[in-house]
Amino acid sequence: MNVAASGLPRVEDINPATGEAFFQLSETDLSTLPDIIARAREAQAQWAARSFSERARHITLMRRYIVDHAEQIASIVSQSNGKTRVDALATEVLPCALACKWYASNASKVLKPRNRPTGSILFFNKRSRMEHVPLGVVGIISPWNYPLSIPFGEIVMGLMAGNAVLLKVAAATPAVGKVIEDIIAAGDLPPGLFHHIVGSGSQVATGFFQHGINKLFFTGSVNAGKVLMAQAAETLTPVSLELGGNDPMIVLEDADLERAANGAAWAGYQNAGQSCGGVERIYVVASVYEAFVALLASKTRALRHGPGHERFDVDMGSLTTAGQLRTVQQHVEDALGKGAKIAAQSCGTEGGLFHPATLLTDVTDDMITLRDETFGPVLAVVRVADEEEAIRRANDSYLALTSSVWTRNNRRGRAIASRLESGVTTINDHLYTHGLSETPWGGWKQSGIGRTHGPEGLLEMTQPKVINWDLLPAKRNLWWYPFDETTWQGLLNALRFVFPRSAGEWLGSSLRLTPFLLKKMFTSWKTDS
Repeated sequence: MNVAASGLPRVEDINPATGEAFFQLSETDLSTLPDIIARAREAQAQWAARSFSERARHITLMRRYIVDHAEQIASIVSQSNGKTRVDALATEVLPCALACKWYASNASKVLKPRNRPTGSILFFNKRSRMEHVPLGVVGIISPWNYPLSIPFGEIVMGLMAGNAVLLKVAAATPAVGKVIEDIIAAGDLPPGLFHHIVGSGSQVATGFFQHGINKLFFTGSVNAGKVLMAQAAETLTPVSLELGGNDPMIVLEDADLERAANGAAWAGYQNAGQSCGGVERIYVVASVYEAFVALLASKTRALRHGPGHERFDVDMGSLTTAGQLRTVQQHVEDALGKGAKIAAQSCGTEGGLFHPATLLTDVTDDMITLRDETFGPVLAVVRVADEEEAIRRANDSYLALTSSVWTRNNRRGRAIASRLESGVTTINDHLYTHGLSETPWGGWKQSGIGRTHGPEGLLEMTQPKVINWDLLPAKRNLWWYPFDETTWQGLLNALRFVFPRSAGEWLGSSLRLTPFLLKKMFTSWKTDS
């Protein structure tokens, strides 16, 4: 980091695959954050008054920019994060374009006002409508593993729901923040509606809470999420937290082992294993364990890894940070020290933050890689007796983001999926539903709170509001003043009319209730004054 002519520190973006700096960006003067939020709030008031179709027009302009500049965007993401260009195009650029299309087309259907049916005949004169009101100014703090697709999907959701957006990208990937700025600029939004904040994540979060954002969307580690939640409690600021996983894969005896091994390699090693929803633990039924391990080992050894920002003949790029590389190394060393074996590794790469794709066998539950999120290209395979043991061990985790079941019998797969404790379970696939704009993303347990994506994600960007009114212009409600024995009897008759113990009780209570109710509703309350 150095200091720009403005006096503000500058952050460098260093390609983790080569160690070369390729981009610089000045930090935001955080003393201006109150003014930034004030301008965002002013712009949001005007933006919220626009129709969904008007908002969608701006999002469509962003989509066109993404499509027109797809190759350039993928290259920058690759340099910033360390993943390959192919990976960046498939898991970052394409999902962003799809998100623009889905939210622009569906936000109005999800968020439009809807009348709510009357719940009881006692309230025959009442009508209710549900509205979903924009939150106001939302803050997004995003991670470095998917530095484009994770925050951009939330930005589009926030904008289509009528909010202003403040974005803080990860310190490791500032160049992608500039890419997002350029995409947003192509959308020709009202001035002040979107702001990219550059600086320390903890300081930005503190500023967000102190100066009154309406909700924070955070993706990151469990520990960081807990800290933010504690901070948010001081101002009762709502939070949506996506905090990672240690995700299991179950391979049954009737699985297509070739597909299962291909899927494990993809979902375990893609993005150098830095996917919160990627496979980390694999539970394989004993009768197919040896065959599956042999297949997965051959695919692990065949992987080519190295700098992927200029080449296409690379399957796996580097890790993004030196700290994450150390964590992965420590998890592997812990497993080997406790008796695990390396069944296969990909060929190493000199320089950069690379770790070979590593397949571990003979793993036990006391090893860190089975207990905690490794977040690296390491797969641990466990032999189990049957599906019951697989389900039990898959659920034995404090994290519960995603899981998968591999079987040729879809009915069996769906039945097992319903028993797995995770926010997402896929059958014969893994690590792709984050790219499905129509499906919600999020987990159980300590994997987080709230959902992004899909109708649920749009609803998270709004406040639910009930509007209730009378169909007929009544003077008073049944339970209003004055109180007397007649009111008491009227309420008892109302209860027995709605919940009669016999046909006779229903008839009698209705005959007594009707004149009392009409008199209460349509005559004035006479007082002495």
